[in-house]
This record gives sequence, structure tokens and C-alpha cells, in this order.
Amino acid sequence: MFIDWIAIDCHDPRLLARFWSEALGYRVLEDDDPDEVLIVPPAPTPGPRFLFLKVPEGKIVKNRIHLDLRSADQEAEVERLIALGAEPVDIGQGEVTWVVLADPEGNEFCILSDLSDEDRAEREAEGIL
Repeated sequence: MFIDWIAIDCHDPRLLARFWSEALGYRVLEDDDPDEVLIVPPAPTPGPRFLFLKVPEGKIVKNRIHLDLRSADQEAEVERLIALGAEPVDIGQGEVTWVVLADPEGNEFCILSDLSDEDRAEREAEGIL
């Protein structure tokens, strides 16, 4: 089994799909349905696909699940995502090595720093990188 689709409820599927497609380097799959928008990784890159579904209710509390994204240049990535429409948020994380942002509809996600050489070597040895 593997993760195929990640579904995200939202008010404006096109807006959120556009943000996440630019953030992740994905492409939007064009469709006539205004209530759902799909984004996929560029071929042949593996990865989960995202489905943005229009719902009437708004986000009320902190996400029960969120994305942790790793970048070789955390600071530059945070700046790029803020320019795309993300906002820094404080969810009580305190002093940490990652940065918590929210997408244009308030869904929290984290930008992690690059792996250390030791962590990278350990993951490679375990076959998970």
C-alpha cells in the first residue's frame, strides 16, 4: 500500500491548488469541476497527488495532520513560500529548528532544515533516502 492522494478540504480549490502546485513544483490537472482541483508531481517524479475539495465550512482549529517539508536552504524556501502567499504562524512550537507556516487558507505546515551529513548517511544506510 502507498499514499496515492491527499485530500484537502478548502473554500477555494483553485487558489489552494495554485499555491501548492507552485510550492511543490507540481502541475495542476485541468478539469471542469469547480469544486475540486487536482495537482500531481511532474513526471517521472514519484510522490503523492493532492486533491483540493470545496467545502462550505472554514478551518477552525489547528490541523490534525500537516506536511513537514525539507529544504536544502530553509531560509530561502520560507521566503519563497511567503512570497507565494504563506504566512508564518505560532502554534506554540517555541524555540525549534523548523519554521511553521500556513497556506492561504490557514493550513499549517513546517519547513525543516536540510539533513545533516550524519542523518543523511543513516537514512541511506537504512535505505530510506
